Amino acid sequence: MAEKKEFVLEGLDCPSCAAKIEENVKKLEGIENVSLNFIKKTLVVNVNDEAKIEEIKHLVKKIEPDVEVYDKNNKNETSHNHNDEDFFNRKLEITKLFSGLVIFATALFVNEPFSLKIMLFVAAYLISGGRVLLRSFKNIIRGNIFDENFLMSIATIGAFSIGEYPEAVGVMLFYEFGELLQNIAVDNSKRSIKALLDIRPDYANLLKDGKEIRVSPEDVKKGDLIIVKPGERIPLDGVVVKGNSMVDTSALTGESIPKTIKENDEVMSGFINLNGLVVIKVEKEYFESTISKILDMVENAAAKKAKTEKLITKFAKYYTPVVVFLAVMLATLPPLLTGAPFSDWLYRALIFLVISCPCGLVVSIPLGYFAGVGSLSKHGVLVKGGNYLEVLKNLDTIIFDKTGTLTEGVFEVVEIKEYNGLSKNKVLEIAAYAEQHSNHPIAESIKRKYGNKINENKIEEYEEIAGHGIKAKIDGKTVLVGNKKLMEKYNIQTPEIEFNGTIVFVAVNEKFVGYIGISDKIKPGVSNTIKKLKELGVRKTVMLTGDSEKVAREVAKEIGIDKYYSELLPDDKVEFFEKYDNGVSTAFVGDGINDAPVLTRADVGIAMGGLGSDAAIEAADVVIMDDDISKLIDSIEISRKTLKITWQNIIFVLSVKVLFLALGALGLVNMWGAVFADVGVTLIAIFNSLRILKKRR
Repeated sequence: MAEKKEFVLEGLDCPSCAAKIEENVKKLEGIENVSLNFIKKTLVVNVNDEAKIEEIKHLVKKIEPDVEVYDKNNKNETSHNHNDEDFFNRKLEITKLFSGLVIFATALFVNEPFSLKIMLFVAAYLISGGRVLLRSFKNIIRGNIFDENFLMSIATIGAFSIGEYPEAVGVMLFYEFGELLQNIAVDNSKRSIKALLDIRPDYANLLKDGKEIRVSPEDVKKGDLIIVKPGERIPLDGVVVKGNSMVDTSALTGESIPKTIKENDEVMSGFINLNGLVVIKVEKEYFESTISKILDMVENAAAKKAKTEKLITKFAKYYTPVVVFLAVMLATLPPLLTGAPFSDWLYRALIFLVISCPCGLVVSIPLGYFAGVGSLSKHGVLVKGGNYLEVLKNLDTIIFDKTGTLTEGVFEVVEIKEYNGLSKNKVLEIAAYAEQHSNHPIAESIKRKYGNKINENKIEEYEEIAGHGIKAKIDGKTVLVGNKKLMEKYNIQTPEIEFNGTIVFVAVNEKFVGYIGISDKIKPGVSNTIKKLKELGVRKTVMLTGDSEKVAREVAKEIGIDKYYSELLPDDKVEFFEKYDNGVSTAFVGDGINDAPVLTRADVGIAMGGLGSDAAIEAADVVIMDDDISKLIDSIEISRKTLKITWQNIIFVLSVKVLFLALGALGLVNMWGAVFADVGVTLIAIFNSLRILKKRR
């Protein structure tokens, strides 16, 4: 069975090389689901043979010898401090650039002897651009020719060959300085996005043998007791066994209002304890906890690339070789056809090469999607990939499950009616016994209303009939408890009942004995959310429910749903969705537990996460962590902002490239302008991408 592996590619700073690594790893046999995230410098693959790991590392080294590859989850490989190493390398790079700049400035003021001037230019060039030249040489030997190192090497060496010494050195200095700024900008961008997800617990206060021990959350086992003090982050999912407090849930839900917790309340990892000391019994180990699943999902969202990202990667693959070919034509054809000086057209061709680097697109587009996913997570909405942002942007139809999505999902018994000589209490007792083994919200409401202890010895037989109800043998009597369809299935006559809610019919020995009326409240703000969704361009809203036609009609009317379908069995929802799929972009919003098949079938499945429901996180493409349906509005608005800024970058970068390529071919731009069209444009696009993080509720 294939195992998921994530590798960190330390030192990877070449976008086109990253694309080559991803492309070549995909060609290896026995490796699936390959995704390289240049922004995070990670490579995610599914491998079914450990030997393939060395093959991957060898391939990466072949394309980028200076890149260190290590397994993200292997502590032996990640023991050294890469932050210190990055700081040292950056400091060394700044020192080299400063030294090159000083020597370059000296060369500009030295006139005689000319040989000294040339030596100073060469020294400045090698100090500032030696890394670029070395990489280009190594890549050529390995057959990896077309990247920005090659383009800059050819352009600057060519400038030397035609006597443009100051420009050759100055452009290399400017390019390397721009690359340094670009790397700093990308690193700062990653830190800004990761700051939105700064929810990973650093430690847990384990209570062992009456003593408090500070340990890593990974070392705490299920059933252990942990202490969480005021100001600390709850490290693991569990139940409060002692104390009460207020907790900040905003890291998971985006909701700023604190929540009160007391004994027997469930708490999630990632909450921040505000004022009281609490003791928590751990229910899940760290790798099963809410916080771990959320971080894993958000960090790996880049693996599911949007169509735009894939298009840009494919574009960059063919773009650079085409531009190199055009540069060769530009350098040779005009002199051959018109007799113009070769040096003039060679200079134009070299400018053409510098302008052509596709870094602005390859860096800024993935960064934009990364920022979009990070921004939504801050609002309590987890998106499993940039591809779903594209679907959210253009939603045509949203289909809602009713219970737990549009309504509270908290049922209450509000009416009991007896027939054929039984008392109300007896009808309730029979229903409670029949529902004893069911965990359906309606069953829970009946058992809660009954309140007495159930003698399970009286329950002789039990059968749950999907979409209908319960058939059981209780104290020697055959009992049916369920909806109208269950009664019809066993040919039991029932009266017409006017009740605005869910009706549970009760029959004993094939005789109708009464019904229980149960109500479910519509969530606050649902009608406003539906109205806002329509203002955002969602053409159609649909509601699916297993409730009666009357209940469905009343709910749909109250909240403004366009169309509803009632009395559906679980299988009916999937069948309905299959028929309803007419080629438009469709989302399904459900609770993520009973609706998993439909969530999977939709263009984008959106689950009400219920503060970290495991089933919701697994089944859906998008998870709304606090069940607040208004977060759909945030999801659409942020996805649209992400796509808008992404296309701004694409149009801006390509427009500047085309303009400067044309000006360069006409001889109207020098090397300095060419470097701006490469590095300067990339920096502008990166900073533009960071505007996605500014969305506020």
